[in-house]
Amino acid sequence: MAVVLGFGMLASSNAAPLGATETTTIRSTCWMSGSLSDDIATAIRSSGRWTCGDPIYSLEGERALLRFDISADDPLPRYLFSRRSPLATVHLLAVDRDGAIRQTSLPAGELSSALSGGYFKAPLPTVDRQTQQVVVAFDFPSHRMTLERAYLAPSDLSSGPDFLRSMLLLATLAGMLSMPLIFNTAFYRILREPFVLWHSLLTISLLLTILVSSGLAVVLFDPPAMTLSWMTTVIFGLTVASGAMFTHSFIEPGRLHPFLRRSLAYCAVWALFLSTSHAAFPFVGRSFQSTAYTAAFAPVIVIFILSLSDALRRGSRAAKFQAIGYMPIILVGLIRLITGVVPALHSNDVMILFYVGCVFEVLFTTLGVADRFMTIKRQRDHARFEADMLERLSERDALTGLLNRRAMEQNFERFRAEGYHALAVLDLDHFKSVNDLHGHLVGDAVLKAVAQALQADAHVQAFRLGGEEFVLLVRGEDAQARAERRRQSISAIVANAAPGLGSPVTASMGLVLASSGTDPEFTELYDQADKLLYNAKQAGRNRTITASAQVCLNSPDRSPLIGRTLRPEQLRASA
Repeated sequence: MAVVLGFGMLASSNAAPLGATETTTIRSTCWMSGSLSDDIATAIRSSGRWTCGDPIYSLEGERALLRFDISADDPLPRYLFSRRSPLATVHLLAVDRDGAIRQTSLPAGELSSALSGGYFKAPLPTVDRQTQQVVVAFDFPSHRMTLERAYLAPSDLSSGPDFLRSMLLLATLAGMLSMPLIFNTAFYRILREPFVLWHSLLTISLLLTILVSSGLAVVLFDPPAMTLSWMTTVIFGLTVASGAMFTHSFIEPGRLHPFLRRSLAYCAVWALFLSTSHAAFPFVGRSFQSTAYTAAFAPVIVIFILSLSDALRRGSRAAKFQAIGYMPIILVGLIRLITGVVPALHSNDVMILFYVGCVFEVLFTTLGVADRFMTIKRQRDHARFEADMLERLSERDALTGLLNRRAMEQNFERFRAEGYHALAVLDLDHFKSVNDLHGHLVGDAVLKAVAQALQADAHVQAFRLGGEEFVLLVRGEDAQARAERRRQSISAIVANAAPGLGSPVTASMGLVLASSGTDPEFTELYDQADKLLYNAKQAGRNRTITASAQVCLNSPDRSPLIGRTLRPEQLRASA
């Protein structure tokens, strides 16, 4: 990683744009500062005003002039190239050896974008072998890089192998940045976490940065240079803001100090404010604005570094991926900050290192998002499993393991839809005497044995409502026989599970058969089965009374089974 970053720094320190060669470019040798009221032709003849050598450029004056000396060995230049930044007008003058001057002027809105990433170009007046110097005057330049990176060249980047290779690499990088958007779309459909959206916005802003800061934008839609200039500024702020919010939401809860987490949100707002205000008002404090703008991002870089350090110290797994993925981008920010603030250093945007940083961001933060996605998914799946277990436990009787009344009432419609048309209410006969004579432990054993006798199968659902009362839901043509077999098996199974009771444990049952043409509520069926159970108790216990729900529901007083003699097919008793 150190080797890659070191290579990126060395490559980025070269002032020539991507694809430009030093053998075809002419750099300025001297510069001066002046006012708009100065006559340019007169000013350039004042040799005492020129500063030559390795100058430190200043934006104090309203106008900055650069002088390019043309030697006999230099290729004849046709264009001025320089870094895009807001300015008012560019004046271009060709000075011949006999003193003749040819001049053209271009307002900022007419400057074209160069294929060299981040540069504009302006055609020079006619330059021939009699031309001794080319002087370029910038009215209201807003960034030192416009002066530092200016050069003359015969043409824009050619469509040769080097240019095509560089475009292919940039297009590949753009394609790599598009892949996380596909993954994030899939992730967000399953797990709607905000960090997925912020990572998508960060990826889009990086993709836009590559587009507007390279020759891709010129190849694709060729916007004016000043349009790309303000777009670059706004997109940069969006990149910083989305990166801050991604970190804010990506670091796990409890793994980042609350103050730092809040600070990241403030950094996002601050970055958007800085970029939009700087793009909208580039000339408010022109002489110092670009330096102040660059320095204003220093707290953001500090917060980023502190946040990742604190998250790593607290054991954040997400921060490990993010620290590696953000390392080149943070280094880019530090280099831009130092070179943009220190007057003795030439400003450097280290674009090649920035492209390397984009690769790191794509690889590692996408891996981090996928890892976090899987972690959260496992946590949610575990939580859902526990919730399902608790739900199941809440529907089970703790003593017997049978379903309880809550489960029966909540699922009754489903049971009816599955064909459970018979409902039986059972009650143990004289169960209180079992507890009184043998104790509650024996009573509990009896209840467990009853649950075993009433065991559920594919056609029977068994429930314990409380105490010694049970309910059966039965389906099939032989529903009545199935329920009756279970009731009659209680005595034998209880005697085997709890010997020494002295007398057999029996049960009484009321059974209601609901026809397929009716759709009664649970409370209706239960109420009528309970009345049938009461009749069975009154008739001597240890028996079943069965009736059709159709007859019950059609009775005017809804209680036809009390004090009424039923027909043989409606009333059956067994002992």
